[in-house]
Amino acid sequence: MTPSAVAYCEGVTRTRARNFWYGIRLLPRPKREALAAVYALARRIDDVGDDDLPEAEKRRGLDAVERSLAEIGPGSPDPVLAALGLAGRPFDLPVQAFRDLIDGVRMDLDGTRYGTFEELVVYCRRVAGSVGRLSLSVFGAPDMAAAEPLADDLGVAMQLANVLRDVREDLGRGRVYLPAEDLERFGCSPDDLAGPGRVGVEELMRFEATRAEDWFRHGLRLLPMLDRRSAACAGAMAGIYRRLLRRISAQPEAVLERRVSLPAWEKAYVAARALAGPGPIPRETAA
Repeated sequence: MTPSAVAYCEGVTRTRARNFWYGIRLLPRPKREALAAVYALARRIDDVGDDDLPEAEKRRGLDAVERSLAEIGPGSPDPVLAALGLAGRPFDLPVQAFRDLIDGVRMDLDGTRYGTFEELVVYCRRVAGSVGRLSLSVFGAPDMAAAEPLADDLGVAMQLANVLRDVREDLGRGRVYLPAEDLERFGCSPDDLAGPGRVGVEELMRFEATRAEDWFRHGLRLLPMLDRRSAACAGAMAGIYRRLLRRISAQPEAVLERRVSLPAWEKAYVAARALAGPGPIPRETAA
């Protein structure tokens, strides 16, 4: 890849997708550069949806990004599209996955609410399972047909952790991702997510965290299918989100007060452990 395109995409990933950077930097250079390009475009798509712009302008922005997918190529003047074009030579990137991500962001603009968990999973597959599939195309696996559903599920698991971490922030944007059936089960309303001390909210958060943990256990079956460095990358990224999830489960009221995160030293520790080699994969439970 051209140095300028590489530097740009790695800079975006390092500064804007910090949790993922701890994993990406464990990869050999060609895979690291390719995955940085993937995340740079994913970040661009997310930024359109989260920008403080009128809805119509956001929709036009997403349309423009979708059209730009046809311009992916090493000769593009856009550094992200150029880097993706170069990455497409050794790696068969599924460009359709970027369209899935765009469709997921459109669901946010539509103000989609989720009556059931199954409906939420559709959203998670679009905005995060898509990134899991793109990542797998860079990692590679002897049996891609068997690995792809697990990569998709691992992406869903990480998005479920994001949903819990950002519940209060999302509410401020008018977005509620927790399924209505779960809110009802625990006697909660969306307004109860605005702050701590509301009846049933802590039990609801622990319930959702337990379910997300089940998705992690299933998705982590992907790791033995990958080469050592790719498994370390995926394991580091999943490990950071899994620790975050467990922190939320232990103190569910915290996410209603502030953004919960891991310190840099703990993320580095998780990445180092992942590079040293995975432990036994926990036995799967029903997701």
